[in-house]
Amino acid sequence: MKFVILSLVLLFCGCAAKNHVETNAPSESVIKRDSTDGSEERFSNLYANFPSYPITCTTNCYAPTDKIKCEGDMEDCVYRGDNPSLAIDSGFTVRWLGHASFVVTTEEGQQFLFDPVFEQFDWPVNWAFKLADGFFRNPASTLSSQEIEQTDAVMYSHIHYDHFNKSDIEHIGNIPSYLVPLGFGEHFPTGGYDITEMAWYAKKALGDTTIHFVPAHHFSSRIMVPFLYEDNDKALWGGWVLERNGKALFFAGDTGYSAHFKDIGDRFGRIDVCLLPIASYFSESSPKWYRNVHTTPEDTLVAAKELNCGVVIPWGYGNASWQMGDKTSHSALFRLIEMDRQLDNTIPLYILNEGEKVTF
Repeated sequence: MKFVILSLVLLFCGCAAKNHVETNAPSESVIKRDSTDGSEERFSNLYANFPSYPITCTTNCYAPTDKIKCEGDMEDCVYRGDNPSLAIDSGFTVRWLGHASFVVTTEEGQQFLFDPVFEQFDWPVNWAFKLADGFFRNPASTLSSQEIEQTDAVMYSHIHYDHFNKSDIEHIGNIPSYLVPLGFGEHFPTGGYDITEMAWYAKKALGDTTIHFVPAHHFSSRIMVPFLYEDNDKALWGGWVLERNGKALFFAGDTGYSAHFKDIGDRFGRIDVCLLPIASYFSESSPKWYRNVHTTPEDTLVAAKELNCGVVIPWGYGNASWQMGDKTSHSALFRLIEMDRQLDNTIPLYILNEGEKVTF
């Protein structure tokens, strides 16, 4: 009986342990605040919204291809095309779990998670979806308890529900380090988590890898109580660069096209492996807004050149996506393949199905 009581006390104390939150914003890092009166505590994108884009597909954007096998019209698909054989020698192994979630391991044995979301949306959005008969994605690939225990660090790009799930954090646990944008830590559950909030171009070394937080062109929001509270842009957003032994991997996070891609390319010189979004750009009612904060496939191809990518792994589409701002589960991938052909793109694409992995 004493053992049971002691176990319950330890369990309660462990769950109630305070998080350790550190701010990493050195003088050489970048922070841009909203210049609107009364909004100075909110963050802003580095560049203004684009009035036009380098390339926009207008006709034959979703041409049929025998590289993708589908159960329906661009729906419930599997990529069956050939991927290139590449000799990048980056030392990175990339596994796509679905939507924006990745596992990246290095040849030294370090393991990193990007935007791990294994379940559906967090409460209360999951509850609201049920009431509204909303769309629920197919389950994403997940990790075993043993695989999770091998994680050195978890990086989140922003606080939107499809990229950050509190119940998944509790599942991953407080052994890994958590690297997040500025203003993000308050959204964590309490549980003794080691959290580093970072400004754009701040960096942190973990073992053999240096982790850089870099800009994206997006926005931030999670909580909205009408007429009482909203947290629009109170937490920062961005992407991540892993750098080791002169090689670099870039996870862009959700982003629209802007000059930040060229800035990142100029700063790092070459990105050997680029994990870039291609989806959530389509909207009949608000096309300009969706395009502003999400890259189209052709935007991604332009960005890949500016980043000087050795290879691009696209994400955002798929059978485990929520199809937010997409025609179908795989329409974005059809458009990417067609635009890759139309633009005679020279940067290799390596296309994964959920759960697959590749070593470069």
